Amino acid sequence: MMRLPTFAYNAPADAAEITRILHEEGPAAQVVAGGTDLFPNMKRRQVEPETVVSLYRATALRGIEWDTDGSLRIGPTETLRALERDARLKEDFPALHAAIVSISTPLLRSTGTLGGNLCLDTRCQYLNQNYEWRRAINHCLKCTGDTCWTAPGGTKCWAVNSSDSVPVMIAMGAKLVLQSTEGEREVDAEDFYDIEDGRDWLKKRPDELLTGIRIPKQNGSRSTYMKLRRRDAFDFPVLGVAATLETDGDVITEAKIVLNSVGPAPVRCTEAEQSLIGKKLTDEAIEEAKDLSRKGAKPLDNTDYLPNYRKKMVPVFVKRALLSLR
Repeated sequence: MMRLPTFAYNAPADAAEITRILHEEGPAAQVVAGGTDLFPNMKRRQVEPETVVSLYRATALRGIEWDTDGSLRIGPTETLRALERDARLKEDFPALHAAIVSISTPLLRSTGTLGGNLCLDTRCQYLNQNYEWRRAINHCLKCTGDTCWTAPGGTKCWAVNSSDSVPVMIAMGAKLVLQSTEGEREVDAEDFYDIEDGRDWLKKRPDELLTGIRIPKQNGSRSTYMKLRRRDAFDFPVLGVAATLETDGDVITEAKIVLNSVGPAPVRCTEAEQSLIGKKLTDEAIEEAKDLSRKGAKPLDNTDYLPNYRKKMVPVFVKRALLSLR
């Protein structure tokens, strides 16, 4: 049986007190909401915080709020299950709803939160093992070792971002609100994850707390999310594809195609996106975008399925996503 290490526990009722603790404790503190990712990682000794700060009593961090203009604000501790059951979310933001429904199992979605999925730790087959297994290979670059076993000759960690909600947030132009003792700041979702290293995968300081997710009205755009995994019941993605299209009549005016689980950071398929602008979503346009999408994906042998197969699946899933939007 894997047991949790010893830690101090705090459960403040407001965000200001939480940020004060994070400011004082620094990297020695970890925030927990549902705990579906943090506690297993602690049991495997991937992380051993001295202090765990629970968000359970901070009720202001929950909730789903619709603005009159159709935009949406979601509290980071809102459970995935609550979002899954929100009929308006399913109607207005179908890609986000599809991503949420695909996460893990109903039991874990009842506990896990949207904020937790957005801040999900990067994953790797050399990292997500028990402590004794990792000690036998002298650990890895992400956790106390000095070698990335995925690419031993380099100095970069290749653990992958495996969040289902992240590519959708980027495709929808969402913004994340962060609070610290210095005040509040807002960052574009795309910028928040623009780090090509699995050790430091978020542009968030240890003293900052995610307090809100803001999603603009999609102005009639169409969106979808597709996911590749071995077991559809609960596995993490080994490829995620989020796509949104805005059109003027039948002509595409804006396109976003975002890949995830192919590296430490999400990947925008910019060439594929540009190839669609000014065109109708014909078979020819889809084929061109599909072929261009493979350029951004460079999966390595650090998660399920062989990397060559995962790379071959990128254009397949991009085509499926575009066909579903058509």
